[in-house]
Amino acid sequence: QRRVYRTTTHVPQELGQIMDSETFEKSRLYQLDKSTFSFWSGLYSEVEGTMILLCGGIPFLWKLSGQISGRAGFGPEYEIVQSLVFLLLATLFSALTGLPWSLYNTFVIEEKHGFNQQTLGFFFKDAIKKFVVTQCILLPVTSLLLYIIKIGGDYFFIYAWLFTLVVSLVLVTIYADYIAPLFDKFIPLPEGELKQQIETMAKSIDFPLTKVYVVEGSKRSSHSNAYFYGFFKNKRIVLFDTLLEDYSALNKEPAEGEDGENEETKSKTKNKKQGCKNEEVLAVLGHELGHWKLGHTVKNIIISQVSYFKLDFFPGASVI
Repeated sequence: QRRVYRTTTHVPQELGQIMDSETFEKSRLYQLDKSTFSFWSGLYSEVEGTMILLCGGIPFLWKLSGQISGRAGFGPEYEIVQSLVFLLLATLFSALTGLPWSLYNTFVIEEKHGFNQQTLGFFFKDAIKKFVVTQCILLPVTSLLLYIIKIGGDYFFIYAWLFTLVVSLVLVTIYADYIAPLFDKFIPLPEGELKQQIETMAKSIDFPLTKVYVVEGSKRSSHSNAYFYGFFKNKRIVLFDTLLEDYSALNKEPAEGEDGENEETKSKTKNKKQGCKNEEVLAVLGHELGHWKLGHTVKNIIISQVSYFKLDFFPGASVI
C-alpha cells in the first residue's frame, strides 16, 4: 500500500471527473505520512511489548501493585484489589508511553496537512478526561469479571464470556447517549431539506430511524464522518458538523464571550469553507447505512463473540 502511495502521483482515470489533481496530491501525501507514522509507532509498540516480557516487567508491576495495595491495608488475600491496582498502573504506563506518539500524530502530521483544530491545552484536558472516564468504566467491570472467574469453578470461562458479551452490548448501547456527550456536544439536526432527505433514504431501506444528531467534531479535527447506533427499532444517525457546511464551527466567526474551550480553538479556525452538499452528505451516509442493510454490524458482533468463546474454550486456538 505504501508503494502505491509513493508511485501513484496522478489522478487515476476512474476518478478524473470527480477529483482534481491538487486534492488527490494532498490526499496522497497525507496517506504517505500516515503510513510512515503507522509503521514506526507499530514497530515501537512491538519492541516495547517484547522488552516488557523479556525484562520481567509484568511480574515487577504485579509485585509493585501488591506493595501499594498492602500499604493501603489490603493483604495478599485481596487479589482483586491488587489486580485493579495492577491494571491502573499498566494503563497509566501505556498512556504515558503512547503520549509522545499521540502528540506527534496530532501536532505534526494532522497539523501539517491542515486537519488539527486542537490547542495543546485542549489536547491534555481531553487526554486526562478520557483516562479518567476509561478507568471509571474499566475498573468496576474488571473487578466483576475477576470475581466471576474466582467463583466460576471449572466453567468460569463460559460465565466470563457471557459477562463480557453483556458488557459489550451495554457499552455499545449507552456510549453515544451517555459517554460520548462527556467529550462532544450533540444537537438534533434542525428541520429542513437535509433531514427530510435523510428520513426518506432511511425509509427506503426500512432503517428504523428515530433521531438525527449533529456532533461538534470541529473542535478537534476538520475530518468528516457519519455513523449510526442503537439496537432494534431505536436507531439514531450522527453527522459530524464538519460534514455539513451550514453547521461546521470552522465556517463561523467565534462569538465574543464564548467559553474557554471555544476560545482555545479560535486560533485554529480556517477561512476556507468546509462541508458537503446535501447529495454528498447522503452519499457518505448511504455508505454507513449500507453496512446496516447488509448486516455487517451484527455479523461482526457474532464473529467476534464466537472467536472469543473459541479462544476461551480451546486455549490452544490462540496459538493457531
